[in-house]
Amino acid sequence: MAAMASLHLLATLLLILGYGRSVIIAHIIDEASHQTTHSSNNMIIPNHTYRPSFHFLPSKNWMNDGLTDPNGPMRYKGMYHLFYQHNPKAAVWNTAIEWGHSISKDLVNWFPLQPSLTPNQPYDIKGCWSGSITILPNQKPFILYTGIDNNNHQTQNLAIPKNLSDPLLREWVKLPNNPLMKPTLGNKINVTSFRDPTTAWLGHDGFWRVIVGSQENEKGIAILYKSKDFLHWIKAKHPLNSAKKSGMWECPDFYPVSTKGKIGIETSVDGPQVRHVLKVSLYDTSHDYYLIGTYDTTKDVFVPDDEEGFDKDELYLVQRYDYGKFYASKTFYDDAKKRRVLWGWINESSVQQDDEKKAWSGIQGIPRTVWLDESGKQLIQWPIAEIEKLRGHHVKLHSKVLKPGTLLQVSGVTAAQADVEISFQVSKLENAQELNPSWKLDPQILCSQKAKGGFGLLVLASKGMQEYTSVFFMIFRANKKYVVVMCSDQSRSSLNHKNDLTTYGAFVNVDPAHEELSLRILIDESVVESFGGKGKACITSRVYPTLAINDKAHLHAFNNGTLHVKITRLSAWSMKKAKVN
Repeated sequence: MAAMASLHLLATLLLILGYGRSVIIAHIIDEASHQTTHSSNNMIIPNHTYRPSFHFLPSKNWMNDGLTDPNGPMRYKGMYHLFYQHNPKAAVWNTAIEWGHSISKDLVNWFPLQPSLTPNQPYDIKGCWSGSITILPNQKPFILYTGIDNNNHQTQNLAIPKNLSDPLLREWVKLPNNPLMKPTLGNKINVTSFRDPTTAWLGHDGFWRVIVGSQENEKGIAILYKSKDFLHWIKAKHPLNSAKKSGMWECPDFYPVSTKGKIGIETSVDGPQVRHVLKVSLYDTSHDYYLIGTYDTTKDVFVPDDEEGFDKDELYLVQRYDYGKFYASKTFYDDAKKRRVLWGWINESSVQQDDEKKAWSGIQGIPRTVWLDESGKQLIQWPIAEIEKLRGHHVKLHSKVLKPGTLLQVSGVTAAQADVEISFQVSKLENAQELNPSWKLDPQILCSQKAKGGFGLLVLASKGMQEYTSVFFMIFRANKKYVVVMCSDQSRSSLNHKNDLTTYGAFVNVDPAHEELSLRILIDESVVESFGGKGKACITSRVYPTLAINDKAHLHAFNNGTLHVKITRLSAWSMKKAKVN
């Protein structure tokens, strides 16, 4: 029955896209053959208690970073594609990773296709690791990806669609002259630290450029390659960027952002109204960091505004996409809506034994639109507008004062599956806690060790408050100014103390004396994605309550600080379930 339903869904999808009966029949036959091949697998009865309802994840098993995840998101001929690192055999990481593949019309509802890349060649026999897609002229998508060869050396390889007339790009062919880039005695590239090629960009000289993450001892490097035909690549004399003591640079991403509003621009665009962003995923910390700066096209180097760059000793001062669980991220340019969209992998906070009981592990964050803030000093991130189509029953509240010690329940929505927006106005700021000059200005430390009260939301809370996840603001006085910190505290999120119960924190560049403090939270069973200051700070957490699950979960606004806080607006929606794989 499940197989028939899947075939019916594929047929319906192709009809919606306007393809004829012959195309539909061919795809159904192919899908039926594929499903029959896998029908003999041993049945696993998974634990779906914590399975998200509107986040992207595979039907079962492991979707991981594999050293980067997602892989090659793109929009092609009206269809969104997402490729991802996938272990088809178990809900744990394995080196023999393949490229899973799903398609969507709206970035919310997804249909799974057969794997696009599997380890079957000498240069990738031990794993098809991460990479990116570049759409060349005449709408030709090319995959550059990292393969692990028999010697556990990392190589860069090219795959192209077998049939460009196939609307779903179901089959990909690896080129016979792979690998195109590899470590040699001459180039002295680290054989086990050379991975994750980016989307390529086309320079004014007609050469394609791509960077690959690497390291030399403790030095992190974005190795630059150039090619005239996308087949023959030459290593540049100098890297695009590097930093001492930063360790391995995984999953690099390099792209332009406009200085004129929220509009996104294509990866090869450059000019006077363009800045560039270099993002790296640091292996040593498992966090994504980014720098804003200038791309010097004459010298082929990226010059960050912050001269210290990815200095390991001051990493807590380097900006991050997300200050919680968010890694191996990747952006793509959406030509239909003229926006840049960010994907990021959210790993589990549970122990491996519990992951195996779930029979799945690893999800994608809600896709985020990314643009340059008006200040030019940071990026703004906001959930794509399409996710709002899942909003259901709506409750709202206006002009409610929360005195110190107040706990206000928000009823009428499914608290375990909700979208909540709230804005606060703070008075009597002179009573704010003073920021001690001796404290290290690390927001995570401030949230976990220096917090003496704050105001915000308690999500996934049990009836007796034995469990809850607290997302809140703290305001400190410092040199006649105010410092705002957003915290996500998982310490009371679950009675199962085997889980990761870390507290996260991020600075929010907002002046509470002149601006309201806004918070948006997407709650999805075991996922809490928080956006503070209209997207200036983001924190994602994974929590696994034992009591506050399904209809036993509750939602509260609270103020346990010393300041008087006014809720100027609160809107909460129950969220419908998306159709995901």
